[in-house]
Amino acid sequence: MYNKSINYNKNMCFKISWRPLVLCLMAIYISTFYASRHIETLYKKEASIVIVDRNGLEVAIEPNAKGHYMRPSKEIPQELKDILIAREDRFFYYHPGVNPASIVRSFVRYIFTSRFAGSSTLTQQLTKNLLGNENKRTLYNKIVETFYALSLELHTKKSEILSMYIDTAYFGNQAEGIEEAAKRYFGATPDALTKEQITELLATLRNPANVPKSREPEPTARKSINAFEVLPLANCDTSCELTVDSALTDTLREILQKHLASPAFETVRNGAIAVIYVNNNKNSNELLALVGSPFPYASSSGYQINMAIEPRPIGSTWKPFIYAKAFEKGARPYTIVDDIEYKYDIGTGFAFYPKNYDGIYHGPVTMHYALSNSLNVPAVRALQFVGIDEFANFLTEKLAFRPRQELETYQLSIALGGLEMDLLTLANYFSIFPNIGAMKPLEIKNDAASGVPQKIFDPEYTELVTKILSDRTTGVDQFGLKSNLNLPSREYAVKTGTTYDYHDSWTIGYTPDFVVGVWLGNSDNKAMQQLSGSVGAGKIWHDIMNVLLNSSYNSRSTFNFEHIKEYAKENTIEYGLDGDNYEYARDLLKHNELILQPHDGDVFRFEAGMTIPFTARENTVWNINGIEIGRGKSISWKPKKPGQYVVEAKSNFSNQKLKFVIKNEED
Repeated sequence: MYNKSINYNKNMCFKISWRPLVLCLMAIYISTFYASRHIETLYKKEASIVIVDRNGLEVAIEPNAKGHYMRPSKEIPQELKDILIAREDRFFYYHPGVNPASIVRSFVRYIFTSRFAGSSTLTQQLTKNLLGNENKRTLYNKIVETFYALSLELHTKKSEILSMYIDTAYFGNQAEGIEEAAKRYFGATPDALTKEQITELLATLRNPANVPKSREPEPTARKSINAFEVLPLANCDTSCELTVDSALTDTLREILQKHLASPAFETVRNGAIAVIYVNNNKNSNELLALVGSPFPYASSSGYQINMAIEPRPIGSTWKPFIYAKAFEKGARPYTIVDDIEYKYDIGTGFAFYPKNYDGIYHGPVTMHYALSNSLNVPAVRALQFVGIDEFANFLTEKLAFRPRQELETYQLSIALGGLEMDLLTLANYFSIFPNIGAMKPLEIKNDAASGVPQKIFDPEYTELVTKILSDRTTGVDQFGLKSNLNLPSREYAVKTGTTYDYHDSWTIGYTPDFVVGVWLGNSDNKAMQQLSGSVGAGKIWHDIMNVLLNSSYNSRSTFNFEHIKEYAKENTIEYGLDGDNYEYARDLLKHNELILQPHDGDVFRFEAGMTIPFTARENTVWNINGIEIGRGKSISWKPKKPGQYVVEAKSNFSNQKLKFVIKNEED
């Protein structure tokens, strides 16, 4: 009985003793596993944020938390690994992360000198660097580093540990890792280094602060000039690939610089360019190039302002959207609209008399002719036809546009360029036309998720606008036979804009593949000298378009006009849609008032001998305060004194009355 009891207790003890051992092993495994993962996390944090363009060219690299520049290696040459191991840790592939002999030697030295000896393994050096203990050589830190080194070796391949060390080793001059060091000192990639160059770089590891003069770093910029405009928009919190083409951006900036240096542009200092790729295979547009300044790193003339994202009055560039809305409501390119002097009463209480750029009124014209020649009165008439409130709702609800002022303050002047918008936003809105009515989100980073296009217009209405803007023949009255807007291609459309007193010069154009927008002006809002949209921005736009037409971004697609129908009327061909009631649409905007001049409510200042012109749509009998003063379509009348007057015009088909006032100068 006694022996059996003893045997029983021994078996029980044997069985119980394994439990703490298993728990201990599990605890070691878990703690070392998380320790190794912690080191790997610290390693990943060492990497600098590197931003590249769509072709893989570096745009910018940001320093890490240590102020160093570190790029993880794509591939490390075997020769570099062999030389490193031979110099720093020849037993690297055999030890478990620590060298027992080195540890004993180090502790013995610490007892007598309070300093540790060197000869740490590569794994220990890696953990020391990643834990930030380079300058904190204490017994506690040494023990912690040893634990992390053993943990890393237990859970990570030797090849990965070696790569992590090579990537985080400090080579001086803010160069961390062999990738950055090779670039900084030799302007090369690691696989292009010679054996002598490798040896020279590895010698720096012992004393990175003492870099020989023969190996001064290459003068490479940390940020390319392309980063000025795009990086603030991209918000790259991690390394990312941009949609922009750096080489294309450089070329376009050079074009801008060249033109601004010419005598014709001596009154303009600033300019901006935006190029948007209309990728038919994606649900988003891509920003190809953005130039916000000709000299972004110069300190004068507002060059440090990114004018591509600064709101400016947009001139006549907005007219295509007004016409598209008018077409949506039933007007057509062949619709007749009067280009005459006309008075518009606006919400401010003041009268509004729109005039054309050349100061000439052209009488009844088609909407096609009016948009091709950028006439102002027809544009205002079209906006009036659409309705101010409806168009304001279109801007804020459909386009999600946020104006700088309340839209009520712009009124009908929206048609003449009073609205402020930045170039990038305007160019992206113009992509609605090559995108056949859809508004796609603008992509700046290639890793961004594609958005959802929003339908803005039905395709037939954008086709009508593009048909007009791509017609270079009808616009010769305004722009001439020879123009900066003429290109060696048929598949493009273009619109210009000029603001009051030449403060802004705009040209926006597009093909089925891309949109190009150009703005010229001065950041301090000084007026330019006679630089209209076609003469100023148009000249730069012309050169940019030629670059893009001869680039890989031009897939030579053609505009789709499948909804358009030709109407042969009065010895000419006009464009509309299938199923149009031609006569109805033609006369939809017809001006029915008999008296064209003066306007109801006009106020004149009395002067001796003054003459007031009277103009009607057809032959008319004219009466002032019931007394006939003349007959015909146009007459002149000389008032004898100030007062209130009622003018009445009678024709064979209609009659009209209106009132005007003549005041003394002192009134």
